[in-house]
Amino acid sequence: MKRIESLFATVAAIALFAMMVLTFADVVGRKFFDNSLTGAVELTEIFMTLMIYFALPLASLVGEHIVFDLLDKLMPAALLRWQKAASHGLTAAVLLGAAWVVRERAARTMEYGDMTATLEIKLWPFHSLVAVMLVVTAVVHLWLAWRSTHTERGAAA
Repeated sequence: MKRIESLFATVAAIALFAMMVLTFADVVGRKFFDNSLTGAVELTEIFMTLMIYFALPLASLVGEHIVFDLLDKLMPAALLRWQKAASHGLTAAVLLGAAWVVRERAARTMEYGDMTATLEIKLWPFHSLVAVMLVVTAVVHLWLAWRSTHTERGAAA
């Protein structure tokens, strides 16, 4: 599990670093050479997609999402465990639905041969990757749902 987490974190970090380097080079090119990098916006969009969707399961795993927990101290522990399980289950269902929609889009972009306007990078591999990462994130939430009902004290998931 740690290897997968490390892989996801590495891909997200490399994508973030690539965006930073690309933006720096583009700004330097515009300011000092009156010439922007061709396709910089397209590459930034691709790097941002990689960063977001590889970081998403990691953020879910460590509970870094926005959480409304004002009433948690007032709820019995058993009810809180089931509420967390239901929340994770609903999140997994939404993510799986989103993965299905994105997978359909990937199939359509592959069929139509859609690509970026300037660099002509095919879009379907990135759409497919997003669908896969949404499924991975859904699996993380299913595991968190299971864990929240099977822990002794209902530790925060």
